[in-house]
Amino acid sequence: MEKKETMSNKRTKMGKITYIITLIFLFIILYFAYQYYQKNNFNDFIRSEANLYTSEFKRDKNEKYSKNRSYQIVSEDYNDAMFYKEVKVEKNTPYRVTCMVKTSNVEADGENSGIGAQISIEGTTERSVAIQGTSDWQKIELIFNSKNRESVSVGFRLGGYLGKAKGEAWFSDFTLEEGIVENDNEWDFACFIFNQTDVNINGKSIQIEMTNNDIRDINNTIERFKDSCANLSEGKMTANCDVYQIDTPLNQLSYDEEFGYYVSAENIESQIKDTIANNDYDHIFVIVRLR
Repeated sequence: MEKKETMSNKRTKMGKITYIITLIFLFIILYFAYQYYQKNNFNDFIRSEANLYTSEFKRDKNEKYSKNRSYQIVSEDYNDAMFYKEVKVEKNTPYRVTCMVKTSNVEADGENSGIGAQISIEGTTERSVAIQGTSDWQKIELIFNSKNRESVSVGFRLGGYLGKAKGEAWFSDFTLEEGIVENDNEWDFACFIFNQTDVNINGKSIQIEMTNNDIRDINNTIERFKDSCANLSEGKMTANCDVYQIDTPLNQLSYDEEFGYYVSAENIESQIKDTIANNDYDHIFVIVRLR
């Protein structure tokens, strides 16, 4: 009788041990499943890349700006990769998209300041500044008008509309704000004068400098522009113009089959972006000498 009770106790103990081991095993499975879910939960963001299976997309728990995991893109080779999500918008309405971004060794595949870690509207050239190199967390923003669109696909991108990039980028704390049409009659303009042009076109080096007469004529034209705004609008519009002379040469031009060479935003962004970031301008004029 005692022997039977002992065997029964052993079976009971073995059953408890098996139950405990099973629970531990289930907890381990659940833990790793949860970690996998957290790493790969993109909250309805769609992953897109120009060269398929080149970049890695994940949620990073180590590099994060706030309590939530950041969205990370890693491109060991040059690629155009992004997270994007379609959002509904009202027609003819201004919007602002912001996020925090951190970069590590971001490098463009050409000398183009418009390639890097950025916010962009998928399928368009609308974008924020593009961050290259290695940088700590910083805020970037994209302001756009919906025009006749009822939805747009907002993307957080490592690359660009005009090229590809490699390196690492983390994105966090996304916001989308609807703006209002401003009826202020005071308009602020930034006028950037590039003192030197130093470009290479079809193998030919072209070096041009603004003369003192050029600078004087430009400033006179700006003053006439201010007067014209006030006069033509019958006092309903005032133009405030800040003039900046840029000593760093313009060393790159864009090209269009129909119109030829021209100055694009990408050609001068690196020289003016700090000034733009620290001021709230309505419009920007860039003045260069090309011949």
